[in-house]
Amino acid sequence: MNTKIVSGLLLVLCAIGIWQVTVIPESTMYSEVGPILAPSVVVGALTILGIIYLLTSLKGKSPDCIESEEEIPLVDSNQRIFYFLISGMLFILLIKPIGFLIPATICGIGVAKSFDAPFKAKTFLICASIALVFWGLFSALLGVDLGPIFKLPF
Repeated sequence: MNTKIVSGLLLVLCAIGIWQVTVIPESTMYSEVGPILAPSVVVGALTILGIIYLLTSLKGKSPDCIESEEEIPLVDSNQRIFYFLISGMLFILLIKPIGFLIPATICGIGVAKSFDAPFKAKTFLICASIALVFWGLFSALLGVDLGPIFKLPF
């Protein structure tokens, strides 16, 4: 599949995303950030990137790794997908019982492991720091309820 087709498909997905953002109902409760802001920003940014990708592919300047004979698939692709999916499922299953920080850190480590990051203290600290920053940004600063950072059983 060449880059022009891929960029066109991406823009179709962006159009679906724009349509979905327009049908999100306004929240009846007051909050500092409404339910439309974040999806609008994400879909807008992805649409701009899709347009840039389409323009570069029309000019023939976008790289296409499929056409390169030096490119080969990564080894252990099933294991990579396993790390990625299991860490996401653990995040979903554990966020209610134990809070945000530990499941988000586990998810970050799984995603990092799926991209060949070694499982070391450095990886753990980076993932925990990112989870703390996201919790601080969304829950504390923007008022989006992500739940407690830790849910203590007592």
